[in-house]
Amino acid sequence: MAMTEAIAVPAAPVAWGPALATAGTRLWHGALALILPLSVLVLWHSATANGWVAQQILPAPKLVWTTLLELWGTGELWTNLAISLTRVAWGFSAALVIGLALGVAMGLSKTAEAYLYPSFKAISEVPVLGWIPLLIMLVGIGEAMKIIVIAKAAAVPITINTQQGIRNIPQQYLEVARVYRFKPVQLWRRVIFPSTLPSLFNGFRYGLTNAWLSLVTVELLASSEGIGYQMVWGRQLFQLDVVMACMAVIGLVGLAIDLFLQITETRLLRWRRTAL
Repeated sequence: MAMTEAIAVPAAPVAWGPALATAGTRLWHGALALILPLSVLVLWHSATANGWVAQQILPAPKLVWTTLLELWGTGELWTNLAISLTRVAWGFSAALVIGLALGVAMGLSKTAEAYLYPSFKAISEVPVLGWIPLLIMLVGIGEAMKIIVIAKAAAVPITINTQQGIRNIPQQYLEVARVYRFKPVQLWRRVIFPSTLPSLFNGFRYGLTNAWLSLVTVELLASSEGIGYQMVWGRQLFQLDVVMACMAVIGLVGLAIDLFLQITETRLLRWRRTAL
């Protein structure tokens, strides 16, 4: 009787080298990113502990941390931060609609660009602070004015990056779409959207950054609630620990928003490679 013997095939060796190298590079970059903030923290602590700067002018790091925990514990910080984030969400949503509509129109049509771009350029050149007095006269000092200011600040980079992304689509992609007789929906889904995605996300990131910065600006000048107003309140009472605690929250929230968009962009760009 013929006997068959199973031959054990050795498993392919796992290539740990590239993975370890990538992990090591990330750890090294993370360590480098911590050098500057840790150095600033050490210098800050030394300046207050040794009396180089009066604590009425520069509160100690421990005092700022304690104040931050107290504000968070009472719910005051979270309430104002939630109000600010809601304003950013409404303003950025309006900016997405306006910016994408203008960017697509000017990117696809030279005629639309000839009509719209000069006015758009003139409006975008006026800084946020320049619009606040006029908007206060037109719509008052309420929520509408703040949302309009945020939307204007965010819509400019979204519009520009959308227009440039459409204009920079390689002609070879469009020629292939014509050969395969893509319908408009297929053209947008398979060519235009994947090709413009990197530029779109640049616009989203810059737009959201501008929205967050303009929010703080408008709350510092014309608001009775929000994280910017809480900074003004702390300054008026000469509680600089409150001011610095709010500054830390504003910086961390802005960093978190940018990191979230980076992660989302990375995942979508992975999908874009398969789509193209």
